[in-house]
Amino acid sequence: MKAILYDQPKAPLYLGDAPEPQLNSGDLLVRVHATALNRADLLQRRGGYEPPSGASPILGLELAGEVVQAADGWRAGDRVMAVVTGGGYAEYAAVPASVAMPIPDTLTYEAAAAVPEAFLTAYLNLFTLGKLQGHDSVLIHAGGSGIGTAAIQLARAVGARHIFTTAGSPEKLARCQQLGASVVINYKAESFLERVREVTENEGVNVILDFIGAPYWNDNLAALAYGGRLMLIGFLGGASGDINLGALMSKNLTVTSTTLRRTPIWKKAELVEAFTSFGLPRFESGELQPVIDRVFPLAQAEEAHAYMQTNANFGKIVLRVI
Repeated sequence: MKAILYDQPKAPLYLGDAPEPQLNSGDLLVRVHATALNRADLLQRRGGYEPPSGASPILGLELAGEVVQAADGWRAGDRVMAVVTGGGYAEYAAVPASVAMPIPDTLTYEAAAAVPEAFLTAYLNLFTLGKLQGHDSVLIHAGGSGIGTAAIQLARAVGARHIFTTAGSPEKLARCQQLGASVVINYKAESFLERVREVTENEGVNVILDFIGAPYWNDNLAALAYGGRLMLIGFLGGASGDINLGALMSKNLTVTSTTLRRTPIWKKAELVEAFTSFGLPRFESGELQPVIDRVFPLAQAEEAHAYMQTNANFGKIVLRVI
């Protein structure tokens, strides 16, 4: 099969030949129509993020495609989308049947490829772990990212009281507002902590979804309300810094970190079941929409990675496989 390969860390990506995936019991063989980029792909390519044991070394953590070999209730020809531990940048991929989701009729394969990683990560952190409810306020950093655009829509769907989001340009902030953000903050020009304090009258937010890490640590804790939850899903700004444990204890705060790729398969299956019930009807009605910035053909994966590194995208970057 054709797949995107590279010969060593930091080497150029190219379209080459790879063996078809080996299936485990309960796996679907999926003909991939589209996949999408994630920051983890860039990190893995640089040699900084080894795949889990047994995972495909081929890049790609999500996909949309057609079942060609069925298992566990799925049929050949079914349209599915899923998160995978690797292998999305290829013509065929192995997908555990328990984490596959049916693609709503309203979505193309390219649109569906932009759903799994972003929306499952956002759902997991906002609701399953973050316990966000309709009367709560939430701060979503990097609102123009794939996960950010998904999180804004999910928070809007449950009627969150205040949906704060940060981004680095007026254009991205305006689009965040269109998705449902009620307070937008240009992190290059103002303090998100001060805006949160102003709007909430010093109460703070109940949940923060953060990709940045150490540089935001102290202000994140200060922006949380009593009993607030900080959900760490990345550290684009750095992973180490001073930790004020007193701030955690004084407000009874909770800090949780997650990596969907390394989540046990049974936990992923639970998450997929919950999101399928909540999210798929909302995609069918149009209440939720995958946000796609740009679509590249699979052979231009190198150009797609270079584009992601510019941080210019709003929403997901998709690779068309077929």
